[in-house]
Amino acid sequence: MEQASREPMEASEEAGISSSAVDQTVRQILDLIRNRALSVGDVLPTERELGELFGASRNTIREALRTIRTYGLIDPKPRVGAVLADRQSVAIQNFFAAQMDISKTSFHDIQGFRRIIEVSVGDHIILNAGIAELDALDEINSLIEAARDVQEAAQRDFDFHMALMKLAGNRMLVQTYQFLSPVILHIMTVGKSIRPVLSETRRAHGEIIAALRARDRIAYSYLMSRHLDFGLRFVPDDLENARTAPATPSPDKTPSKELPHA
Repeated sequence: MEQASREPMEASEEAGISSSAVDQTVRQILDLIRNRALSVGDVLPTERELGELFGASRNTIREALRTIRTYGLIDPKPRVGAVLADRQSVAIQNFFAAQMDISKTSFHDIQGFRRIIEVSVGDHIILNAGIAELDALDEINSLIEAARDVQEAAQRDFDFHMALMKLAGNRMLVQTYQFLSPVILHIMTVGKSIRPVLSETRRAHGEIIAALRARDRIAYSYLMSRHLDFGLRFVPDDLENARTAPATPSPDKTPSKELPHA
């Protein structure tokens, strides 16, 4: 009986050691890829060779390779081994999102970056966007309140801001937002999990579009800054745990699996 009670504890300790060893091995394999300047189609050393190289068990190597594969960096090839995949952009996005520290500081940094960019593009949009393009922004904004869950709401919120980047007429900005999309979407998802009132998001976006239609630079800058700063009020210090916690209903609202829309 005593032996049985010890087994779960021992298994838990081993799992913790294994997790730490896997993380270290992941970093070692990524360093190896960089140091050897491996490119798409190149084959990694075998599990046995990697184990000997890093002094790690075969199970640790296998778990590390599985982790790297989830980032899209490698593909398994039968009778060949692990091959570097031709999905670098997706891999970089996923790896960046996974490594980004989920903290209140990182939230402020990302929102601050977005504020600099999204306020600045207003001048170009005001000077160059036509009525049809602004109507398209309205269409994108109208979809937000139809979202069925926080993930979909975050995606539709992101779609609106990505549409603004496209109206800026700068491919580098669009590519930057695409690169940052996993992190921005994560932050949006956290915010909507904490305060999931979609009508407020749609109304804020609508005011921004109205300022663009009026060709009012000052109103646009103010409204965009206010919109991006608004979410900072609801970010808890423990953002890491908040990302998976269910949204807490207000005292005057009944708990619901559906997102409130008003």
